[in-house]
Amino acid sequence: MLELRPVCENCNKSLPNDSTEARICTYECTFCADCVTTILHNVCPNCSGGFVNRPIRPKGQLLKHPAKEQPLHKPVDMEKFRLLLKKYKDVLPKNR
Repeated sequence: MLELRPVCENCNKSLPNDSTEARICTYECTFCADCVTTILHNVCPNCSGGFVNRPIRPKGQLLKHPAKEQPLHKPVDMEKFRLLLKKYKDVLPKNR
């Protein structure tokens, strides 16, 4: 079950369940579309995977399985990330 994390880990932008801006990696690291495109270049700083659009949970299912409320704000350490980005920026996620 996806946690549906409520904010971008990098910039802390609100990403409620119905946000079309939420992007996740295979481990559910959650970032906004802007950070994924302009800063991360589709490279997850935690696992080096790529990102996909996070699905929107139907409202009726939110009652049974609510979105996570606790935010995880952990801005990317750009100094460390530069090496990972250099290695994977031009490599498709399936080939990393």
